[in-house]
Amino acid sequence: MSDVELVCSLAKQNSSYIAELNAEDRNKILKIISSALKEKADEILCANKADLAANADKPAHMLDRLALNEKRIDGIAAGLDDLCSLATPVGEVIEEWSVKSGLNIKKVRVPLGVIAIIYEARPNVTVDVIGLVVKSGNAVVLRGSKDAINSNKALVGVIKGALKKNGYNPEFIQLITDTTRESSEELMTCRKYVDVLIPRGSAGLIRTVVEKASVPVIETGTGNCHAYVEKTADLQMAKNIVLNGKLSRPSVCNALENLIVDRAIAKDFLPDMISELEKNGVEVVGCDETVAICPSVKKASDEDFYTEFLGLKISVKIVENCEEAIAHINKYSSSHSETIITRDEKAAKRFSELIDSAAVYVNASTRFTDGFEFGFGAEMGISTQKIHARGPMGLKELTSIKYVINGNGQVR
Repeated sequence: MSDVELVCSLAKQNSSYIAELNAEDRNKILKIISSALKEKADEILCANKADLAANADKPAHMLDRLALNEKRIDGIAAGLDDLCSLATPVGEVIEEWSVKSGLNIKKVRVPLGVIAIIYEARPNVTVDVIGLVVKSGNAVVLRGSKDAINSNKALVGVIKGALKKNGYNPEFIQLITDTTRESSEELMTCRKYVDVLIPRGSAGLIRTVVEKASVPVIETGTGNCHAYVEKTADLQMAKNIVLNGKLSRPSVCNALENLIVDRAIAKDFLPDMISELEKNGVEVVGCDETVAICPSVKKASDEDFYTEFLGLKISVKIVENCEEAIAHINKYSSSHSETIITRDEKAAKRFSELIDSAAVYVNASTRFTDGFEFGFGAEMGISTQKIHARGPMGLKELTSIKYVINGNGQVR
């Protein structure tokens, strides 16, 4: 048995343990993990420094995703505390009815079983995922990237050590420490032990998993997010939303990558908007009309409109109306998050109905597409597919259903 298969089999063997725990014990585990992370922060940060040093030549947005500090650890721990206030979905009766045969049928939420996740760089994902699987009754196989291997080892070690010390079996949590491509590809085919696989990271990673996995996959998407400033928009509101979407944290998947503006207001809005972006170090590329209005803007390629920049760059497109904006977004978007800034209720309704993305906003920043912000406590990722789960995947999205049927001797 290979190391990957062994890790997956251990998760499977211990999946019933976490599935059977009651809500009180699940919350105790979350509290134990939260406390342990804060108590062992120095140990975790030391490991994270080793990862940052090993990746010092990487782009700034990658280092931002990789970096931990005391504030981020406190935030991660607070997220676990927030999960405690949420109801566990396990055992929830979704529907109940009786049929003419006299059978009583209940549709009940149950854990998925063993969830594997392949993810890049971000060590906070390690803890978010563990918190979610505890609350949703699943076992987990974690396979992070080599960039964060020291951080991930430290985090999992602290968590499993704290659970064992407090009398809980920690073996429903498993970490694959082999970060070669071979280990990743083996995990993708480990159907015997893994019930579902979730990729979280770059477009290349997600594409590889979708194409090569034989384990069922929930696809998370890249975040090529758009803001459309419609001709009736409050321009100061639009400016604030664009700056927040682009600047608050450019390296994350809900950051703004494309700005679309109605032709009727482009000459009034774009000079000041683009000036503010450039003052904050943003490289702006745009269509021919945008370049004509703002000569400092570079000409955008078709590829630019498809690109998730993950940094201080944005593309700009001028359109005639809402219909053209919708068509542009649906062509170039990764189906993650889009927003319209408008005073026109009809335009807002049209945009909301026809944009084919997981999250559609009216007069708000795309940066809110997040499990914490949606009240889910945390998220496994942002699903951009349409089967099983879409948008931020919280606790309910990490469950399946089964039917429990009660009778009194019926035969057919």
